[in-house]
Amino acid sequence: MTEDASGPAPKLLCRNVWKVFGPKGAGVLADLGMDATAAQFEARGYVAAVRAVDLAVAEGEIFVIMGLSGSGKSTLVRCLSRLIEPTSGEIWFHGQNLLTASEAEMMQLRRHKMGMVFQHFALLPHMSVLQNVAFPLEVQGVGRAAREDTARKMIALVGLAGREDALPRQLSGGQQQRVGIARSLAADPELWFLDEPFSALDPLIRREMQDEFLRLQAVLKKTIVFITHDFDEAIRLADKIAIMKDGAVVQQGTPEEIVLHPATEYVAEFTKAVARAKVVRVASVMKPLEGAAPAISIAASAKIADAAPLFLQEQALRVVGANGATVGVLQRDDVVALMLGG
Repeated sequence: MTEDASGPAPKLLCRNVWKVFGPKGAGVLADLGMDATAAQFEARGYVAAVRAVDLAVAEGEIFVIMGLSGSGKSTLVRCLSRLIEPTSGEIWFHGQNLLTASEAEMMQLRRHKMGMVFQHFALLPHMSVLQNVAFPLEVQGVGRAAREDTARKMIALVGLAGREDALPRQLSGGQQQRVGIARSLAADPELWFLDEPFSALDPLIRREMQDEFLRLQAVLKKTIVFITHDFDEAIRLADKIAIMKDGAVVQQGTPEEIVLHPATEYVAEFTKAVARAKVVRVASVMKPLEGAAPAISIAASAKIADAAPLFLQEQALRVVGANGATVGVLQRDDVVALMLGG
């Protein structure tokens, strides 16, 4: 868990993590072996909800774990925080394998280093917004003045300033989820777990919450593990995606890699309806600049969908890197070919 020539160590690292539900699951795992399928466990009356998962989540990254209902994604995220006890494997965080940590150590990590947001808001109905957001700090023993000051800052951060005295029942679903997010951020977690946080919301509110989430991440730069079953949500939010099926990760990579190069038919089914322009970066389509640079520029990191409207009046765009220097040119014909499936 140290830095090497390949770069810094991941913030969260999972190695060969398993969760087998049933009595003496570890013994059944040892008997069947690490290559056993979900069906083989089922034949013995066991459920292999998580099978041989390897993940590496970089600091400041939004790592999305997705799959259909029953794929194991929610079980996995609970294993990562040991809300559910893994059957075997390694989960490294803060230089420690969490599977060797005592319950007291895990409690301290959850209180001070980890934040969690779930699909159902789980707000305390008799407490005000301010009290709900301050509650994790109260559990930590932080004094009232200090915890309420922090809570007010978090409430303002999620756009609910002025609603501090409201009770949860007086808020809309989107507002309640904002309170849940503010509460999870109050303790300033290093690692933030979100399990389908927006799936209970109406589509328009869900889109607004995704925008809010991206805005918060641009400010806070948290290390995030985000669970969803919605591929459109995954490609919109993720730096990296892992797709699960029957408890196993069948592919992981950037949204662009997964959409352009699905590893299995299962992944291809997820990606077939996704407009490539939403996920492909300008840098992947640009060509070397030859001759004079076009007047209008676009960032190499931008998506093709962002570039497309600029071609209403232009045949080519100048592509610039993070430092503003010209790194290539994006041609209209290449964008049209991509958007038509080429």
